Amino acid sequence: VKSPLRRVGKRGSGGFERTTWEEAINEVVQRLGDLRQKGQSYTVACILGSDRGTVPRLFDRFMKAYGSPNFIRAASAEDTCELAMGLMHGATDSVGYDLERANFILSFGSGLIEGWGSPVRVIQAHSIWRSGDLKERATVVQIEPRLSNTAAKADSWHPVNPGTEGALALGLAHVIIKESLYDLNFIRNHTFGFEDWRDFSGKTYMGFKRLVLTEYTPEAVSSITGLSARKIVELARAFARAKRPLAVWGRGKGTASGSLYECMAVHALNALTGNINKPGGVTTRAQVATRPWPEVSLDGTAWRGSQKPRIDGAGTSQYPLTRYLPDRWPQVINAGKAGTINALLVHGADPYYTTIDSTAVAKAFDRIPFVVSFSTYLDETAYHADLILPNHHYLERLEDIPTPVGLERPVLGLLRPAVSPQFDTRYAGDVLMTIAKSLGGAVADAFPWEDYETVLKETMGDKWDILEETGYIEEANYRPPAWGNAFGTPSGKFEFYITVFDQAGMKLTKDLDYLPHYEPVPPEGDPATYPLILIPTELMRLANGAVGNPPHCTKALEETELKRNNLFVEVNPKTAANYGLSEGHHAMLETPKGKARVLVHLFEGIMPGVIGIPKGLGHTAYDDYLAGKGVNANSLMGVVEDPITGLCATWGVRAKLTRA
Repeated sequence: VKSPLRRVGKRGSGGFERTTWEEAINEVVQRLGDLRQKGQSYTVACILGSDRGTVPRLFDRFMKAYGSPNFIRAASAEDTCELAMGLMHGATDSVGYDLERANFILSFGSGLIEGWGSPVRVIQAHSIWRSGDLKERATVVQIEPRLSNTAAKADSWHPVNPGTEGALALGLAHVIIKESLYDLNFIRNHTFGFEDWRDFSGKTYMGFKRLVLTEYTPEAVSSITGLSARKIVELARAFARAKRPLAVWGRGKGTASGSLYECMAVHALNALTGNINKPGGVTTRAQVATRPWPEVSLDGTAWRGSQKPRIDGAGTSQYPLTRYLPDRWPQVINAGKAGTINALLVHGADPYYTTIDSTAVAKAFDRIPFVVSFSTYLDETAYHADLILPNHHYLERLEDIPTPVGLERPVLGLLRPAVSPQFDTRYAGDVLMTIAKSLGGAVADAFPWEDYETVLKETMGDKWDILEETGYIEEANYRPPAWGNAFGTPSGKFEFYITVFDQAGMKLTKDLDYLPHYEPVPPEGDPATYPLILIPTELMRLANGAVGNPPHCTKALEETELKRNNLFVEVNPKTAANYGLSEGHHAMLETPKGKARVLVHLFEGIMPGVIGIPKGLGHTAYDDYLAGKGVNANSLMGVVEDPITGLCATWGVRAKLTRA
């Protein structure tokens, strides 16, 4: 997008006309000013790709000063990881995996070399795992129903029934506990809820040990996962006996939130082996410390707006511990029961494309009177916006880059312009501050800085010179807190039994609900009508986030992935034979949410009864290199909510496949 654009004609028709920055900003100020004057500031929402860094913090600050609680971060595995770490560690920081120094990596569906976390970092870690002689090499084990590139390059791949990864983790825990392979010192001195315990009244509560030994025998877990009891026992022993075992969670590239109990079950393995806050283990990782900003002074409108419930329901009595519910707001808007959104600001995200259940998202967008996109590209959200205020391209921007997902030590990077701005674009931070200052009053007062560059330099403080010189700051000597301060839970220890649930007002009915356990997340659809399971697959050469796939990457896709504009789905030969399908056949793929015409690729690396569909295609915006190619996997799936967090726990959907 080369200049500010205003929609003309019907939304989604692709009709835009150029406008000046002054006219575009005045229109935003007029719209937001009118809503605020009417006492409807809380009907404005903002969706960003991240909540870390100075630009997201500016948007968050704007929403507070303006008077809306509806700052929403786009969905990712971080949503669930942060909750799990908060409940079990008592820390609100991100999870950090010391991949480079681990010598046994047990990955529960994480596409480590498909683009998980920081792709360059993980690929470098993979080189370390494969270096040295056979005795010193790390062992990599992949758990997932499909032979991904990560699985193909692992030492072993264990296919399990989709959605049962949490059960397998608990089956491994059963063997580790039964055979006393766990770290007794860590469990005895630094954990709570491993053994049965009593409260002050003398009431006894079930601990993790009894639950796992009773419910998750290898035979019971085998019937759930499809993995033999013998392999479960062997894998548990190998993991527990490794010097530095590390269990990693987050499906694919980590772009979906997922089940809380599944994440907790996987993380419990790290606790059992005592590999918490150690080299080659897992820790909570803070960001590089920067200068604090002045507090926002709320006027009456902002205070009243901030007291309103969020449009997505996060932080309410139903989901008191959840910060964002990024897949929930379309259903709430379409139901028309819990308020509405009169204006939506979007930066660094493409919710129209990336949010699960595209039909619901499209309906929700139709109900939002005013949508503003700060996108550099004409993505789906920008295509359906009323105004596009284009940000500088990343090669033209000055911006801080917070620590990448999964890194165990704090790192702060600086994005520096390689070229001067080529078109009539502006820093998103500058545009937002101009809007705030034009609104006047307390909103303007919240932004005392002259421009975004001033914000950035003042925030970095004495770190700015180092950033400017080297391009990054790495706290290489970062060490987790000493054991006395390692856990911020009510017990002061790592918690298997989550006591925060009661403190948050969540009076759960069973001991089971307080412990990591297997909570099946049933895929949407009737098995009689939809006998197969459709799962999304993620490829390194196929971007599926806020930015669309580059043309050269799309061209590099295999002919068994995309042929002209036709998408291939992966089908096991046995499954294909049952439906009279063969390689390259046209087929109709149907789920409860929609249908699509696809091509069949026979792939023995996917379990029978399962269909794999790549994420990242099916765009309707951008250009001829990307638009109209394939199918958006999100259009075929619906939201299945996690009962505790409200986050989307969808891992797949029921489907049927017929000859076209």
